[in-house]
Amino acid sequence: MSQRILVSRRHALRTVSAGVAGLTAGVFTAAAPRASLAASDKLRIAIIGTANRAGENINGVAGQEIAAVCDIDDTYLAQAKGRFPAARGYADYREMIEKEAGKIDAVVVSTADHHHAPASIRAIRNKMHVYCEKPLAHTVAEARIVTEEARKAGVATQLGTQIHAGENYRRVVEIIRSGALGDVTEVHVWVGKAWGGGERPAVGEEPPATLHWDLWLGPAPVRPFAAGRYHPAQWRRWWDFGNGTLGDMGCHYMDLPFWALDLRYPTACEAEGPAPHPETCPLGLVVRYEFPARGKLPPVTFTWYDGNKTPQEVKGQRVPGSGVMFVGSAGMMFADYDGYRLFPQEKFAGFTPPAPSIPRSAGHYAEWIAACREGTPTTCTFDYSGPLSEAVLLGNVAYRTGKRIAWDAATLEAAGCPEAAGLVRKQYRPGWEVA
Repeated sequence: MSQRILVSRRHALRTVSAGVAGLTAGVFTAAAPRASLAASDKLRIAIIGTANRAGENINGVAGQEIAAVCDIDDTYLAQAKGRFPAARGYADYREMIEKEAGKIDAVVVSTADHHHAPASIRAIRNKMHVYCEKPLAHTVAEARIVTEEARKAGVATQLGTQIHAGENYRRVVEIIRSGALGDVTEVHVWVGKAWGGGERPAVGEEPPATLHWDLWLGPAPVRPFAAGRYHPAQWRRWWDFGNGTLGDMGCHYMDLPFWALDLRYPTACEAEGPAPHPETCPLGLVVRYEFPARGKLPPVTFTWYDGNKTPQEVKGQRVPGSGVMFVGSAGMMFADYDGYRLFPQEKFAGFTPPAPSIPRSAGHYAEWIAACREGTPTTCTFDYSGPLSEAVLLGNVAYRTGKRIAWDAATLEAAGCPEAAGLVRKQYRPGWEVA
């Protein structure tokens, strides 16, 4: 029988209260380093997922000791073992975490979304530091549980929002916080990418002998393998495994306004797009969030666009395929990964940005490695990126219910929308539960 995770009102409320306090005070999870770790010692890291996107993550930590590698594809696993011949190899990360407990210090999770929380939570509960690809989880409730468990365990955490370490994001945050735009009450975020569409294959196939298909499915419902439809590149299109374009890119682009405006939990969310498909994500989506006032900062209306809903013009300005537009009482700013522009141009001609005040990052991976070793903070700790992931994932809940959601972050409940409950939380196959 399938099991359902439960997040009690008290559990959720405690997490919201602690998280808001941590964000307001600028306090993030700081890990207690391994007592026996000398300055010359390397971290013992286990890798979960070894190919494709995982390759970049491995490169980011390859200077440490790669002690174990795990992949459901024997071909990928053999390649990783070839690169790190001393590493112990596994197909099932549950087995790896159990056997490696006490032998490794940290894990890097680079799986499909539906494995992010099951892998991370098992590592955290074994006192392993965690670097996890975005979004942090597959559901809102999973993100909440992982965030709280990481805080309780005191492990060093970092979400794979690598652009957060860039200099341009820092300069944008400093300008917004300087008050140059006045009170920012409106934000637009868009990404011209489309993960969606398609139908489930009518006939399944025998998986390759090198692929552990049941392990790839993991917590998801059982379905037959179909070449080229799920693994390795197309899983983002399917609700059972991913969250479409919003799940893929939301944490990257929504990160900037979350950081600059101290956003946390929305109080309402609604979405528009094609009629929801039971299996696959939409090819275009618009999501509208409402965020409450934060201290002296005013409420914010926040709109996300993707795929064929991506705008060509925002607030009267022609815009490229992806970016962020901040709208304030004294002006506007467009920003993306690499730069920014202020509007109206004539008003901001000769604008002098504030002196840099946010320290330069040592590098997204280097931050996490230092946190694992020394207990120093990272900038995308789960205390910050957990709520960011929750907001991203809530957009798909609103879309799939077809209703405006009045959101209670303390209880993870949508008032008057009972159908949201089965999307905020989900069922798991036995042995894969997150609770």
